[in-house]
Amino acid sequence: MTAPDAAPGPASDAVPDVAPVAVPAPATAPGPVGGPQSLDRALDVLDAVAAADGPLTARALAEHLDCALSTVYTLLGPLTARGHLARTSGGYTLGHRIPVLHRAYQRQQRFGRDVRDLLLQVRRVAGAEAYFSTFRDGGITVVDSTTPVSAQGEPFAVGVEQQAHATAHGKVLLAGVPRAARRRYLAEHGLPRFTERTITCPERFESELRRVRAQGYAVSVGEYDAGLCCVAVPLALPLLPPAGADGPSGVRPAGPAVQALSVSLPLADHRRRHREVTAVLTRAARQAA
Repeated sequence: MTAPDAAPGPASDAVPDVAPVAVPAPATAPGPVGGPQSLDRALDVLDAVAAADGPLTARALAEHLDCALSTVYTLLGPLTARGHLARTSGGYTLGHRIPVLHRAYQRQQRFGRDVRDLLLQVRRVAGAEAYFSTFRDGGITVVDSTTPVSAQGEPFAVGVEQQAHATAHGKVLLAGVPRAARRRYLAEHGLPRFTERTITCPERFESELRRVRAQGYAVSVGEYDAGLCCVAVPLALPLLPPAGADGPSGVRPAGPAVQALSVSLPLADHRRRHREVTAVLTRAARQAA
């Protein structure tokens, strides 16, 4: 059988007899190759390959991104040459540069491998997906999680958090920052409603944060997703020392971070497992500190 995508051109795009692999919708509309739209499209390709359960052919990417096969080859060329993607007999997969970038990201966040080990431990003991989040420099980020990157509909994807007020980890983080920083964050992001249980009143949300500080943990029961519960506790992982006073390139390291450790589970499990899961998180956070 001819290997797919053997040469950069539509004539060589033989597709093997394999089941189709689902890929996410592109983040941007199609545009000409070259310039910012081309960069967006290349990132769409990278995201699609990362989200797939197996290799993706160039033809599958072209169909899903609704663009010409020749355009996809133009984008695949540099992504493959630089190691962000790799070409296999079944299609394209992530390349060797991806774990390098992930390690660099962890180094710049200054949390090291302890975070990953902690999350895996919590998932094993709690039997639920675990997340590590931070509030740093005015923003909230889910830094890492145990959820597979190909998981469809993952509510708390790694990256910038936009629904913090409706999540347990967001409540822990916002409860742990100074009032002025919290006001700035909420002024920018607001308190949008996601479900009938979402707290959208500023006074009520401040009351909720006082309760979080008093009890030492936060719970979100159907506030972001009607079928989901999440529990979070504050975390105080020691930071790795910075590479230098101003960093390796003269850039000052990011400011101190407020941290949260959390898990998510189906709403149906909340009443039965709430105390157990909270105890697992509290114990893990205490041991990690």
